[in-house]
Amino acid sequence: MSRPADGDADARLSRAVYDVLAHQGLERLTIRAVATAAGCTTGLVMHRFPHRRALLLHARRLMHERTRSRAEAAEAAAPTPRAALRDVLRHGLSLDAPGRRESVVWTGFLAAAVGDDELTALHRTHNRAWRQRVTRLVTAAAPDWPPERVSTVMYALISTVEGAAALAAGDPDTFTPAVQSELLDATLAAHGLH
Repeated sequence: MSRPADGDADARLSRAVYDVLAHQGLERLTIRAVATAAGCTTGLVMHRFPHRRALLLHARRLMHERTRSRAEAAEAAAPTPRAALRDVLRHGLSLDAPGRRESVVWTGFLAAAVGDDELTALHRTHNRAWRQRVTRLVTAAAPDWPPERVSTVMYALISTVEGAAALAAGDPDTFTPAVQSELLDATLAAHGLH
């Protein structure tokens, strides 16, 4: 369990954990790498994150908070339910530098979760919240659809977005922002939601 830290040190360590995972990958996410990135001692890092799993859990929670906040803002700013659906889904793509970092963090966390019950449970919790949001948005965009169709389309949209973002994390030259946007728009259009 991580211990509380003061605000400035906590923010610096949070950025460092996230940045190490995003820029150096899962294999290099260590207490020492985070200390170097944060410009502090390993002792300070270990005070906040006593082990590697704590680093991973923190990175995943931070990513969820960031994506949730952006999704809420996109949804609130959208003029129509269909625009809200598209705008929220676009935030799941790897369209810019922060999006690419999130894709790398997400795929790294997912890889680390294999065989780890605690990490898997956290992934499932955040994934459930994402599915609920997209289900609600699809329902608002197509209020006459039966629940079964809403569910199928929700899974298709999430699979498209998360698949494109994960592929872009590993091959950004092929899965460019334009390609990812086209995939999303084609999937929305195929389901009559564009």
